[in-house]
Amino acid sequence: MSKPRLFPFIKRFVAAFALLGLVGGCATTPTETMLAVPAPAQKYAAIVIDASSGRTLFEANSTAPRYPASLTKMMTLYLLFEALEQGRVSKTTLIPVSDNAARQPPTKLRFRRGETIDVESAIRAITVKSANDVAVAVAEYLGGSEDAFAAMMTAKARQIGMRSTVFRNASGLPDAGQLTTARDMAVLGTALRARFPQHFHYFSESDFMFRGRLVRGHNDMLGRVRGVNGIKTGYIRASGFNIVTSYDADGRRLILVVMGADSARQRNDHVEALIQRNLSPASNTTTRLLYAEEQ
Repeated sequence: MSKPRLFPFIKRFVAAFALLGLVGGCATTPTETMLAVPAPAQKYAAIVIDASSGRTLFEANSTAPRYPASLTKMMTLYLLFEALEQGRVSKTTLIPVSDNAARQPPTKLRFRRGETIDVESAIRAITVKSANDVAVAVAEYLGGSEDAFAAMMTAKARQIGMRSTVFRNASGLPDAGQLTTARDMAVLGTALRARFPQHFHYFSESDFMFRGRLVRGHNDMLGRVRGVNGIKTGYIRASGFNIVTSYDADGRRLILVVMGADSARQRNDHVEALIQRNLSPASNTTTRLLYAEEQ
């Protein structure tokens, strides 16, 4: 008599157990989210680093070779800051602008033969205006020639942990042999902030006065997102629109790199999206990238 009544109970128990297993399985299965990428796959690279711990929060093509464009000038400035620290130059040291430097294509400040620029103005010209003529003048002054300075840049890159970067010039103007990775650019951005905190404020300036006129910068992330305090943008046709961004607010410190975007606006939108995603990351979530050609 008890067996017929027991069988339906067993069936209900098994069904309930199976349902619990299904719910538990759903809880552990990663949820896929989409992230629109404003770049073709062959140009895009990105990485987000927690600057406090060094942990990688997001990466895509982060070790693939890419053209740095004007992100190159971050290393030019690293060596200039080092020269300041070592007493080889002061902020009032006058740097001559050679004919070679003055001939560089824009963006530049447009010097004439025999003119000079002081070191502090040179720093602002490079960080804010991304002036190619000033970058070359700094290279020639510190290295004797731009080629020699580029070799110094590459050596310094290896010293601070940039394993895949080769510099051929100080400005980032097109050179097929000048290559880097998003991860290496994150290493450089982190090193600049950690090694030269007394100079890092230059990267947060959006304009400066030079010879009585206001010179405006290119980094539209400054003032757009609370907590963004630098650092450098870059563009050549072969690279697309690049940026290294520093974020520091509410106890969170991030270094973000985005390379290869189709426009500055789309690049900046993407950086903002990455900041938001990594400040409040969803648990148990995987990200699928939707490249520009797929949209």
